[in-house]
This record gives sequence, C-alpha cells and structure tokens, in this order.
Amino acid sequence: MAESLGSVLLRRIKRTGPMAVAEYMAEALHHQSGGYYADGDPFGAAGDFITAPEISQMFGELLGLWTLSAWIANGAPEPACLVELGPGRGTLMADMVRSIGGVVDVSEVFQIHLVETNPSLRRIQADTLAPLKPVWHNDVSSLPEQPWFLVANEFLDALPMHQLRWTEGAWRECLVVPDAAGTGLAWGVERSESPLAALLPAQTRQSPIDGAMAELSLAANAIVTGIAHHVVRHGGAALIIDYGSERFGAGDSLQAVRHHQPVEVLRDPGLADLSSHVDFSQIREACRAAGADFAGPVEQGRFLIDLGIEERAGALSRGATLGQRRDIESALRRLIGSAEMGTLFKVAGLLPPGTPDLAGFG
Repeated sequence: MAESLGSVLLRRIKRTGPMAVAEYMAEALHHQSGGYYADGDPFGAAGDFITAPEISQMFGELLGLWTLSAWIANGAPEPACLVELGPGRGTLMADMVRSIGGVVDVSEVFQIHLVETNPSLRRIQADTLAPLKPVWHNDVSSLPEQPWFLVANEFLDALPMHQLRWTEGAWRECLVVPDAAGTGLAWGVERSESPLAALLPAQTRQSPIDGAMAELSLAANAIVTGIAHHVVRHGGAALIIDYGSERFGAGDSLQAVRHHQPVEVLRDPGLADLSSHVDFSQIREACRAAGADFAGPVEQGRFLIDLGIEERAGALSRGATLGQRRDIESALRRLIGSAEMGTLFKVAGLLPPGTPDLAGFG
C-alpha cells in the first residue's frame, strides 16, 4: 500500500523543520506522487467542485466574444495566441472558440495554448479540442513571443500563498508542524518576525489587533507580473476570473473542499482541493507596477449581464423543451445570482496601456 502524502509531509517536517503554508499548499496540490492536481479529474458533479464553464456554455461563449473584442481593440494582430491557464476539461476553450469562430476563422488567426500539468486532464483536453491542435505548457514561460489573449478562470485561487499572524507585536509566518502526539499535522507560528511583512499593504500592516491574519501570494503576483509585462511588450489582453475581493491582504481565507463539502485543511493532504480568496488589490498593484492597464474588478454577475448573458439565455430558450428552459434558467441564476457565483466571483482585465474601455468594465 502506498504511503499517504500526509505521512510523507510529516516525516519531512520532522527531518527538516516546519513548513510554510505556501509550501504545504504546493505539496498538497502538486506533489508528483500524491498531490491533488498531479493526476485525475476533480471537476464536475462526480468530482470536488464545478466551475462556471461546466455549468453553462453561455459563460465560455461570452468570454470568447470579449476576447474577440480585445483582439480587435489591439488592431487584430495575426498570428496571436489564445491562452488558458488551468483549462480543466477544455470546456471553456471549446465554447470560446465556437463563439469566436462565428466571426473569424480561428485556425487562421489564433494558436491555442494551454498551461496544464495534469496528464489526465491533458488527455481530456486533447479529446475535447482535437480539431484545434492545442499546444501544452507546464507554465507561462514557454508561451510564444506573440500577443496573448489569455483567460485564467479559477486559477489564481489554487496558487500557494503565505499566511502571517500578528502576535506578540510582530507579523510572524504561519507554519505547519507536527501535532502534540507527533502522528499528524498541526498549525504553528514562526518565532521571529517575517520579512514578508514588508510586502503587505500599508493598511494591513498598520495597527493590527492581536491574532489578526494576512495573506500574500507571491506566486500569483509573479504570474500576473509576467502576463502584464508580456501584454505591454507584445499586446494582447488577459481576463482573470476568480472568487475574492480587494482584501488588501487581510483575513484568513484558506479552505479545503472534498466531494463538494468543506473539510479540515490539514486533514488528508492530496485528497482535497485547497484554495484561498484572490486578493485583487495585490493583483492590481502587480499589474500596474509592470506598466499595464488594470480593469475592474467587477462582480461576475454584472460582467456577464453587460456582455449579454440574459439575451443569450433567452435565445437558447427559444425552441427549447420545458426541461431545457428550466436548466438554462437555473444555470443563469448560478452564474449571475447574488446568492451564488454572481457576487462572490470577480472579473479583472489586464490590458496594454491606453486600451479603450471594453465591454463588461464600463
């Protein structure tokens, strides 16, 4: 019987010392032999979560039309790259390409590039997108030096992030340590002040109360910085859709989900999805520091309504059966409803300097 990832991590911690939350997230999600995203398909009703593209084709179709408008605003460059980070089953890209293909010949204009490390998902994506001949990448560093029209839906939330706690008059890094019995994992805190505190926004650093928490995703900031630099140099645009807000680093948002239910973060690493709320204030600062324009964030519901999702739902309902109309209405509510994804999820755009206002961000 294979050793559990929890046992592997516990043994490492005992040997080399406590593990930062960012390192724990990276191992729990991407460890080569036991990480959550190392293999398998976590999406859909049979998995651990359902993303917007799996709820309705309308989501991807409208993102495709937004991407087409961004391509036109860039002067319609050819060739260009249509890029997705963390493309799941390929559903979103397939829906985007279908709507873009109603206006231009996708094969003549865009090369399809997918940033994906999971071999099982790569096989599913290959089947879904076979006619498009996508190219896969392990990270953004190998993407071509061409304009990128990039979408990242529920991608940044799963990137490793550091947690800091204000205790004994200083910001100290939160750690994963052995529990009192030495048989499991528990939470701890670094004895010395963390140098990462200098990277927190000023409003978070100033006058915290004892026990206050702050989060900082160096990985997310680095990826956004790289995308923004590329957009400035080569043109293009990027859409980031994720759950979160402008939190200025404050709070504790780390969570674990298994079979659509919340579970303990330190329980059975590798068997549950770990994520945190995206801090769009940090994303905005990273984008602007690289010289790109930043649009948003706006609520997903408002963004999709501005793009015409209600009209698209009406068009799909015409000629549909009663059951199909109910499914369309249910999907619409899930995507734009204030009690569901419409408010919790936010949308932001990364654009070349001086890009005219685009739909959804007016």
